[in-house]
Amino acid sequence: MGIKIISTGGTYQLLKKSGVEVEEVSEVTGFPEMLDGRVKTLHPNVHAGILARRDMPGHMAAIKERGIEPIDMVVINLYPFKETVLKGSDFEDIVENIDIGGPSMIRAAAKNYKSVAVVTSPAQYPSVLDQLRSKGELDAGTLSKLMTQAFLVTAEYDAMIADCMQKRFGEGFPDSFPIPIEKVMDLRYGENPNQKAAFYRDPFTAGNTVAKMKQLHGKELSYNNILDMDKALDIVMDFDKPTAVVMKHTNPCGLASADTISEAFVTAYAVDPMSAFGCVIALNRDCDIDTAEGIAEYFVEVVIAPDFSPEAYDKLSKKKNIRLMRVGSPIGPSHREREFKMKKVQGGMLVQTDEDVTVDRNNLKIISERAPTEEEIDAMLFAWKLVKHVTSNSVVYVKGERAVGIGAGQMSRVDSAKIATMKANEPTEGCVMASDAFFPFRDGVDEAAKAGVTAIIQPGGSIRDQEVIDAVNEHGMAMVFTGCRVFRH
Repeated sequence: MGIKIISTGGTYQLLKKSGVEVEEVSEVTGFPEMLDGRVKTLHPNVHAGILARRDMPGHMAAIKERGIEPIDMVVINLYPFKETVLKGSDFEDIVENIDIGGPSMIRAAAKNYKSVAVVTSPAQYPSVLDQLRSKGELDAGTLSKLMTQAFLVTAEYDAMIADCMQKRFGEGFPDSFPIPIEKVMDLRYGENPNQKAAFYRDPFTAGNTVAKMKQLHGKELSYNNILDMDKALDIVMDFDKPTAVVMKHTNPCGLASADTISEAFVTAYAVDPMSAFGCVIALNRDCDIDTAEGIAEYFVEVVIAPDFSPEAYDKLSKKKNIRLMRVGSPIGPSHREREFKMKKVQGGMLVQTDEDVTVDRNNLKIISERAPTEEEIDAMLFAWKLVKHVTSNSVVYVKGERAVGIGAGQMSRVDSAKIATMKANEPTEGCVMASDAFFPFRDGVDEAAKAGVTAIIQPGGSIRDQEVIDAVNEHGMAMVFTGCRVFRH
């Protein structure tokens, strides 16, 4: 098409070897590449050729006077910074894969987009070539789209570098928060059918995350599926024993640990089978055939597991729509990667750490007249792991290593206690209770006593703590303080 090509060293060699007529960039700059390739294109003969505005005679006269030819298209594939980080290269190699000239040329071309086409992805090559062949030039709409994509590419690239360096050297919260995320897929719709949605992921995500799961079977994921999957995986990551969680509308409606994963699932599902209709299930052990046979009896949207046995996969994949999600690695506390938690608000972003205060039998503060039994302490610690994942205000009842009643998301804590009793699918007599924050009044304790609760775990810290303690003692209960609140909004 009569287009003259200028190229840097490695690409120049490949093009020439492939029979493409090409001029090396050092011939244009009159200056050799130097510093092991760190300096190649950073030269006025390149950047003036890109930045000169064709509609400004002064610009065109200036480059003509210097013998600089205008450059009409910039085609750049940036150094593979992300790939270098992901393959675990040493830090020196990571630094050497920070592209300097590439982003500079992309930004220059994008700034002068009305005159210069900027092509930043091989995915753009076919459409650009087709338009050049059919029209001899690129139209204004195409130039605008290429410019927009170019700035997105350099913004993401810089965000990845900033994120990598912040994780390595940063302390606290940075003054600005560039977030490197890449599109995974478009979704059918958002929370509701009238909303459009897409799913993005952090390219450097580590540990077990929804963003790294592989879908083995089933229809495409929805916005709400992904939210429930994220919460379900977060819960089972807290447990070492075989554990199953049943998730519905971002709240657990069943949780149990047992000696086998199939027993854990059966127990968890039985906590609130009515709410479990159309649920997301997460398992922290491979899904075996016994578990699959149990799951297959119900309408389930998603099953998450480290992996699926061939027999389990064959059984569950007979259901056309059920989504089977393989994490691909063990699920448990040692495989959790802590990262900033972010929540978008109108016009801004809330960012917080993902720190988790360790609560175990060694740091519980017994504040009741009656000390809890060892069995009650075990049950309370299990309940604490559950309540911190339930939307506030939250109260849960637990027996042993299984949930009995879950009261979520109420404006008053006593109502959460009443709902936990109402939702219980078995007698609550002998349960322990966990509360995600302190009791502001004694009414929550009185409600627990009516349900037959014998012991309570809660943060403490209310100005009416003594009133609450008195109520516990009146009812002959045991109570411990954790000293930390676990709100989840």
